[in-house]
Amino acid sequence: MAEIRRESPVDFGVRSLETEVRSDWPVALAYDAEGDGPWVVDLSHKTRWDLQDGQVGELTPAGQSVPATPGMSVLADGILINRMNRTQTSIYHLGSDAPDLPDHPGFTDVTEATIFLALFGPHALHIAEKLSNLDLGDPNKEAPFLLQGPFCHVPCQIVTLEKDAEDGTNGAGGFVLTCSRGYAQSMVHAILDAGAEFGLRPAGEQRFAQWLAALSS
Repeated sequence: MAEIRRESPVDFGVRSLETEVRSDWPVALAYDAEGDGPWVVDLSHKTRWDLQDGQVGELTPAGQSVPATPGMSVLADGILINRMNRTQTSIYHLGSDAPDLPDHPGFTDVTEATIFLALFGPHALHIAEKLSNLDLGDPNKEAPFLLQGPFCHVPCQIVTLEKDAEDGTNGAGGFVLTCSRGYAQSMVHAILDAGAEFGLRPAGEQRFAQWLAALSS
């Protein structure tokens, strides 16, 4: 009997130190010599939904309320919900498990149509400044918040989960981004190249989980 296997379009060019198969996805849990950050993590196996409805603000996907204003995001219980516009919301399941797709015509599972990356740690937002004119550290916004626009000249959804520390140090800061699957390798190449001067390295899901837990505490 043939083994079913789902493949991420993201390839960092290095072999993972520890891998786990989850829902037929091989998930890199850790890499050798991840260093002290910043880090880039492939989260393409994480379930992502798009929700479109004329009354989207009244719905509660995965039991969570949709933010009232476009550009606002809410992170609770490992679920990140981002209000895109009047009728559309994106939902990222950042925890290890996700519920079944709701029986509602407005939901679409976009997991396999897009890539999903996290970039966080020291100088993460400095790296972003080299790749986009979007202000991921906007002082007038409180994280998490959604930005939509070009990153590496590619249309993306980007959610700042943590801004740099208020004292100007770079021990904090990070974001997740998603874009069309076809741009995966070009996006990874550009990010790694831009982050080389800051020591950017690939990391596994365990590193992301530690960061997410710290944000949620």
